[in-house]
Amino acid sequence: MTRNAPRRVAILGLMLESNRFAPVIGEDDFVKRVYLVGDEILEDLYSLEPKLPTEIRGFRAEMDSRGNWQPVPILVGLVEAGGPMDHAFFETAIQEIRTRLTAALPVDAVYISNHGAMITTENADPDGEIFAAVRQIVGPEVPVVATLDLHGNVSERMVESVDAIVAYQTNPHVDMLDRGRDAASILHELFAGMKPEVAFVRLPLVPPTVTLLTEAGPYADIMRFGQSLRDDRIANVSILGGFAYSDTPKNGLAIIVTARERDGSARRVANAIARHAWSQHKRFVPHLTSLDETVRKVLEVGADPSLPAVILADVSDNPGGGGNGNTMWILEALYKAGATGVIVGVINDPALAQEAARLGQGARFRAVFNRVPPDEFSQRFEADARVVSIRDGDCVGRRGFYAGRRMNLGLSVLLDLGGIQVVVISIRTQCADPIFLEMMGLDIRAARAVVVKSRGHFRAGFDEFFGPDQVIEVDVPGLTSPVLTRFDFRRMPRPVFPIDAEVDWTPPQD
Repeated sequence: MTRNAPRRVAILGLMLESNRFAPVIGEDDFVKRVYLVGDEILEDLYSLEPKLPTEIRGFRAEMDSRGNWQPVPILVGLVEAGGPMDHAFFETAIQEIRTRLTAALPVDAVYISNHGAMITTENADPDGEIFAAVRQIVGPEVPVVATLDLHGNVSERMVESVDAIVAYQTNPHVDMLDRGRDAASILHELFAGMKPEVAFVRLPLVPPTVTLLTEAGPYADIMRFGQSLRDDRIANVSILGGFAYSDTPKNGLAIIVTARERDGSARRVANAIARHAWSQHKRFVPHLTSLDETVRKVLEVGADPSLPAVILADVSDNPGGGGNGNTMWILEALYKAGATGVIVGVINDPALAQEAARLGQGARFRAVFNRVPPDEFSQRFEADARVVSIRDGDCVGRRGFYAGRRMNLGLSVLLDLGGIQVVVISIRTQCADPIFLEMMGLDIRAARAVVVKSRGHFRAGFDEFFGPDQVIEVDVPGLTSPVLTRFDFRRMPRPVFPIDAEVDWTPPQD
């Protein structure tokens, strides 16, 4: 390759946020969402309604803006958060990555778009294995940059295998385009000869999911402090809250600082952030609303139109964290209480959706949710229902996390349970975008209460309807409960806060 030849940059990624307590994720799950290889990636990369992770689009846009380059597509997989990946499928996928990347050599660089919290049924650090495999194939001199979700769990192997890691900075995640652009910008600095220094610190702090918002709260404050330390010497500051439910030896809030020179500045900044973060660690205790209080509030706003409507986050059954999206605790309690003006979405129950669609629009029948309960949390619930509308589930995200992305929720139906409208889908997805309800003909502004199967990304999707003061995070059982003491963690380093009430840790000094 000559100096004027376009730089060849390999693009690959395998994105899964794994909850060890959730059902295993396999090839079919990826195929239903995103599993692209070779030219399929190129076609989607320049599509008007792409399926690829948003950060890859940001990376592509920044690379395009900087001149002539050639994307070299390898393999990209993306799926809704779930359980561990089937290890046999992981071996198939990583071998495909190895084969395609080896065949593509020589390349000038590699961009990896991973989540960072993946586990398999046999491997606690498959992200690290992917990073190390890439480095082994391309050698020590080829720049390798990676982006991660801020819920990623970071290992030493991951940090040592690449030149730079760039993590999301917002939760709800609305900055993926910018972080992809950041990765491309750092790559161009590497092309220009930058020899980075990377410092990595992990704390004995495993924040519950609901404490990791970046608008306000302890994580937001730590994020702001970390970014305030950036200057001309520091190329990137990434602070990853991690994902508790992966239950791995690499769990723990992680700080990664990338400096432009090897002068000790990365270590000094990382240590300062670690000290500040640990000074705030006792703030990472979740505060939820009981189910009884939630029902009382819904009945109150339903009876008084002068009160602002509310949105109920079923944080313990978040498909975006591995939940099945089908628990009935909130729906059943509201139904039994006679609540009205309520929208519930989206319930994952393919069997119920198929039955309703077969009966047809306008049909009245006895709806049975979770007729074959898949786990201890997914209890059976029955109610008289009317089929209001039927859709194929194909849509394009309108706001927030899914904005601009083509989505497929599978066969979807709207059921009327009296005063409660329920959207039932067939492909497990968190309710982070109002389009999932609107495509069924629902008017969100007319509702007095909306129940979403989501932990936090709904905030960016539904903020045109509900402000922060209208959000109720409900304390019910589930695979993604923020009350971490309810889980049997076995692989996580202990002690860690807040699972362990008292943790003695001395932050690193310069």
